[in-house]
Amino acid sequence: MKLLRNIIFIAISAVTVLATVSFAQQFSATETAERGVEALLQTVQESKDYFLSDRERYFSAIEGVLDSFVDFDAVVEVVMNRYADAATEAQKQRFAVILRSTLTRFYGASLINYDGEELAFLPTADPNSDSRADTIVGMELRGSDNNLRLQYQMFINENDEWKLKNVSLAGINLGRQYFTQFSALMSQHDQNIDLVLDNWQ
Repeated sequence: MKLLRNIIFIAISAVTVLATVSFAQQFSATETAERGVEALLQTVQESKDYFLSDRERYFSAIEGVLDSFVDFDAVVEVVMNRYADAATEAQKQRFAVILRSTLTRFYGASLINYDGEELAFLPTADPNSDSRADTIVGMELRGSDNNLRLQYQMFINENDEWKLKNVSLAGINLGRQYFTQFSALMSQHDQNIDLVLDNWQ
């Protein structure tokens, strides 16, 4: 009887693991980015009235969506770049919280004028490349006056899910921009990461 229970337990566990993997892999990098961006734009439209009357409520709504498809731990590695190896896990976690706020406010302010413009996803550069390699997903917000082009750098995390770790907006690579800022602060504060985090804006 005990052996039978063990066999049943193992079988159920295997089915659970397979179901989890199947769920995690059911969306491609482009589909993950598309779902995330569409949810973000919908949230902007639904919450934009709070931008002037209750800005924290507006940013809180934006942050909730970003948490669903952005891996802020990976963003930390991109921004810290060569300084990441010298940082403790506590410092990285602290920086992840700071960058979550930074990116939330950047996105929230950048998209406040969004008013239902067409969102078009662009074909990937090399659809035949390694399906698990980092993937750039391009998209455009097409307005009456001009188009805003974005590029999302997607990767597969330890849970086998596609997540965002860097973004370029109108040709500006945010990860690179933030690294330049981080590097300058490291020089100003004698390579003291805690002081850099204290002075991050």
